[in-house]
Amino acid sequence: MDFYTKYNELSGESVRLEPIDESHIEGLFEAGKTQSDWEYLPIPGFSNIDEVKAWYHQAKKLLEAGMHYTYVLIEPDTNEVIGSSRYMNFRARDLAVEIGYTWVGSKFQRTSVNTEAKLLLLSNAFEGMNANRVELKTDARNIRSQNAIERVGGIKEGVLRNHMVAQGGFVRDTVMYSVIKSEWPGVKENLIGKLSNYA
Repeated sequence: MDFYTKYNELSGESVRLEPIDESHIEGLFEAGKTQSDWEYLPIPGFSNIDEVKAWYHQAKKLLEAGMHYTYVLIEPDTNEVIGSSRYMNFRARDLAVEIGYTWVGSKFQRTSVNTEAKLLLLSNAFEGMNANRVELKTDARNIRSQNAIERVGGIKEGVLRNHMVAQGGFVRDTVMYSVIKSEWPGVKENLIGKLSNYA
């Protein structure tokens, strides 16, 4: 199975992940207006529809180049756009991939959405792509994201100093996490257990 062929719709109870499409633009705009949801991402959210279109076209170019595989998170009952996440930084020889550039609109934070989205993405990576390693990383200032990654089951590996230039030209440190193949069964069981607590 080719490492890149598992970019397909992923469905759960509280969230559906759809490969990004032009039809998502309006929903992404509505979900992505709150700047605080994007505080530690490369851009500060969407202030107008043209910014969404530019973000969409950039995601499509990265998809065509085989660099980023962007999903839009959808609420299954209402088809409302919730946020976005993507596979990126593929290393096909090593069967490694990163899950990143994740944001969830304020309305759906502290719900089961992020937990189930990570379960779907990790399942697809380990069971569909046969990954050896899935990486997750975040801004060292973003304690909420670090807690969320650790709650998912990511193991902290260290800090990359002066790793990236963030919004406003801030030179950020990046905290690196991973889940590896041997850990996946336990991580999966833990995530399924967490989801049952939301039921």
